[in-house]
Amino acid sequence: MNVKNIVVGQLEANCYIVSDGQSPDALIIDPGDDHERVAEYIDRHGFKPTGIVLTHAHYDHVCAAGDLQDRYRVPIIMHEDEKATYETTKKLCISWGFSPDDFPPDFQTVREGDKIATDSLLLAIIHTPGHTPGCISLYGSGTLFTGDTLFKGSVGRTDLPGGNTNKLMVSLKKLIALPPDTRVLCGHGEETTIGRELKSNPFLNEKSRLKIF
Repeated sequence: MNVKNIVVGQLEANCYIVSDGQSPDALIIDPGDDHERVAEYIDRHGFKPTGIVLTHAHYDHVCAAGDLQDRYRVPIIMHEDEKATYETTKKLCISWGFSPDDFPPDFQTVREGDKIATDSLLLAIIHTPGHTPGCISLYGSGTLFTGDTLFKGSVGRTDLPGGNTNKLMVSLKKLIALPPDTRVLCGHGEETTIGRELKSNPFLNEKSRLKIF
């Protein structure tokens, strides 16, 4: 798997360009801003996007999706339970001066167990609600894209609309059941591994007071 991380926007979200390392086909994960920078990298390296995947629909992860869809004519993909969050984000961003066209009304939905494929690359959908109702993580080839569910040294916040701490705990149980050497690429910040987080993350290690285990 070939992964390029482009840090975008005011909140420094991680946008990932993911391919199998052989074919030009690629997925765009969480294009939150700076669509020109994302497109410049894609075009310079000859990638051909096949889809734009949103781990969740907060504005720092979605605001460049419309421009990139216009440019590459590919579907925007999110969990079926994330529609309300997407609409809330759309209204918020329009109030800030964004155009309604920045938030296309048509998108593909996925659910737990679905797979997103591009050439020989295959990513499985893991529904990981808690940060938002329709948060997803994507897993394949020993790599896990967690959005804002799991970070290096932390976990997603649950105090925003649609957040739910109990659901986040269930979601984290799914993720920590993956092999310890699983590479974890987060929605913000540095990458990590499942094994490292089980040892050092204060929300996940044995000293945690949260009911993970």
